[in-house]
Parts: sequence; structure tokens; C-alpha cells
Amino acid sequence: MRVAIVGGGIAGLAAARRLEERLPSAELLLLEREPILGGKIVTERTEGFVIEGGPDSFLSRKERGPGLCEELGLGGELVGRRPESPSTFVRRDGALNPLPAGLTGMIPTDLDALAEGTLLSPEGKERFAAEMDLPPAPPDGDESIASFVSRRLGREAYETLVEPLMTGIYGGDGELLSLQATFPGLRALELEHGSVLRGLLAQPPPPGGGIPPFVSLRRGMDVLVSTLADGLRRTAIRTGISVGSIERIGGGFAVVVDGGARLEVDAVVVAVPAFAAAELLVGLDDDLATAHGDIPYASSALVSLGYGPADVTHPLDGYGYVVPRAEVSDVIACTWTSSKWEGRAPEGSALIRVYAGRFGGRDVSAEQDDELVALAREEVRLLGITAEPRLVRVHRWPRSMPQYVLGHLDRVGRIEAALEAHPGLAVAGAAYRGVGIPDCIRSGEDAAETIVRALAPVAG
Repeated sequence: MRVAIVGGGIAGLAAARRLEERLPSAELLLLEREPILGGKIVTERTEGFVIEGGPDSFLSRKERGPGLCEELGLGGELVGRRPESPSTFVRRDGALNPLPAGLTGMIPTDLDALAEGTLLSPEGKERFAAEMDLPPAPPDGDESIASFVSRRLGREAYETLVEPLMTGIYGGDGELLSLQATFPGLRALELEHGSVLRGLLAQPPPPGGGIPPFVSLRRGMDVLVSTLADGLRRTAIRTGISVGSIERIGGGFAVVVDGGARLEVDAVVVAVPAFAAAELLVGLDDDLATAHGDIPYASSALVSLGYGPADVTHPLDGYGYVVPRAEVSDVIACTWTSSKWEGRAPEGSALIRVYAGRFGGRDVSAEQDDELVALAREEVRLLGITAEPRLVRVHRWPRSMPQYVLGHLDRVGRIEAALEAHPGLAVAGAAYRGVGIPDCIRSGEDAAETIVRALAPVAG
């Protein structure tokens, strides 16, 4: 048996690992267009700085993140955020307002802390607290995040509190994002408890002494990629190889690479962004390709700035801040990386990351380096930082974040139904049922299991 994995990001690598475990006699081939593996997980190290060009952490409550790290012997590498100053802020009218204590996901549950804070107006706080007395809306299909939060907690709470936190996850527009596809638990709490706040308060507290809610790897996120790739024993990895199409031949498939070479295989895992999958699959199944092409994507850019000990007078006493859409800025967030994680900057130095790009706004990934650096430097002036940065890194991510807009789960359902007509073909990645690293790992492993089931008669 021969299986191809198209895409060498974390989903494709996780699929290859699971296929090695489950199909010990299969020949496995992983094809990646870029010269390096890892997709959006990119780490640079220079002059004592550790710079993440993509995600800098993942949620520990999603089991396949820490689970895979443990299996790879990286459990001791997992680290939580620095505990010294655990605050996060919201930029509003040029000032930084601390997020209230007691956040559960994006929702504050400590009403006293919310009342004492500066984030919401007195009217906004009163409207937020009134959520407990609002009756639940009857079931009526999908709803946008903006509609749901505004309906339950008030428009001010959405625009000032929930929207910037949500955008920090998806880079999207809450007026368009599907609640059912992103935060279905909120609607479930409303229906079960009659109130989101009552439902959150009824949840058991997390067990003490466990793993922190957000974790990174001590030496950088790319350690997960390199360890995973180095552990593959029977997978032939080919980087710098672009796949043009996937075709059906007999009971298997032909993977056609640029240049015209045709690789005949029994099964294929497609672990690339949805728009790329649409191009690969259009000749195989128009409906499957169209459903993939219907998933929109947001673009972004990350600018990391490194400063010496004398360059920053702001205490950077927190993890950073998020920026609401109402601020009319390309900037979504500013992370104080050296305050958030140990070992990301030399002693006394500071590393700051400015994250820009909103779905529906201008494509910041198309801007020149000097324009993006100027945007980032203007942003950190809010912190009183005017010195020339000693280190600058720009990472562009065009069409990088899938948008789970209204109807997303119906689109995913169409994809899954169409795949049933193509046994031996599976898809994986962030486009379907979760955008985080653990979601992508799980997606790749699930795709591998789909292939195993499809090939079971052949193996038998």
C-alpha cells in the first residue's frame, strides 16, 4: 500500500505519524510545497531572542496538544505563561483598560470585578449583569457571535470586551462568524441554564495544580515540528514539491506534481488550506472543490520588535493588549512576549509582537516591510517606546486564517458527505472543526484513521 500526505504542516505531520503507527507495512510519502515543514509554526532565534512568526502557544484543555507533546517526550518542555503579571488589557481611546478577573473563555463571571473595572460604562455593566434575568431565545438555527453576545450581554460588552478577544483568536468579523462553529458551548449554556452567566457559574472549577490553560514549548514552538518530523521513520518527506491536482485512477489516486510527474497511490490525505484543496480537487469532484472554495480566509502580518534594557520605560506588566474593531485600527493585538514567556529575550531586554489584519479590512500581508514596521512602531508609541528597535522581524500570512462564517458547519457537512464517494481520500487542517494547534493535530490523526478504515479490505 502507498499513501500520500499533501501538506507538511502540523496536521499533515500528525497524519503521517498516525499512519506509521496504524499501517506498519505501508509506504508513506509526504509532499510539502515550502522548503521547510511546519506550516504556520515558525520560530527564529537570534541575538538571544526567540521569535515566533506564527502561533506562540496552544490551549492545554484540548487534549491532543499536550497529549502529543507527552508522546514525543516533550512533556518537560511545556511551559505556562509567566505568573508575575498575568494581566491583559484592552486598548480603548488610547488608554489600556485591564480585562476583569474571572474570565471564563471570553466572558467575565466575577461581576464585582467587572463593576470595579474601567472597561464598561455604568450602563454597560448594568446591562451585562441583567443577562441573568433574560429568558433564553428559542432554538432557531445558526447565529453570529455578535448577535448572540449583544442579545445576551449587551452591545457594549460585545464591542468592548468580547469582540477583541474573539478577533484575537479568529482574526474575523463577529457579525459574520458562526456561534455554532466557534463557541457552541455558549448557546448550550443559555438553553440549559436559561442564562450564560448562570451556566458558567455552575461549571465546576478546574482542578488545582494542573497544567496551565495556555502552554508553549520552552525552546520555541518549532521544537514540536522538528521532534514530530524527526520521529517519522517510514515516511519519505519531500519539501519544495508542489502538487497540481489529485485524480482518480482505478481503485486509487494519482497525485500530479508540478512538472507533470504522476505518483500513483492507494490513498491521499489532503492537509492544505481549503482554497488550495479546492484547486487540487476540482478535477476529481467539482462539488467537493466548490465546498472547499466557499470557506473564506483572513490575511495577517506579525511584526516583532526587540529592544535593549534602556529602550523601554513602560513596565510591560502584563501579557499585552487586544484592540477592538471600534478603534478603527489594522492592529488586532500587541503581545509583550518577553513578559508573557520565559526565555524569549535576553535579560533586561524586551520583545514585543504587533499582530495586524482584520477580515473585511485591507490586506496587510500585501504591505511592504517598512510600512508594516512603521505601523508596529506607531502602535508601541502608546507604551512610550520611541527608540529604534534593535531587532525587527516581519512575518506575512496571506489567506492564513479560515473564517467560520455563518453556515460553516453546513459547508463542512457538504465536504464530509462528498468525501464518502471517495474512499481513500481524507482532508485535514484548520478549515474544518477548529483552528488551534490541538485541533489541527486531532484533524490529522482523524484523517489518518479514515484512511486506515478505507484500506482495511486491502490490508486484509
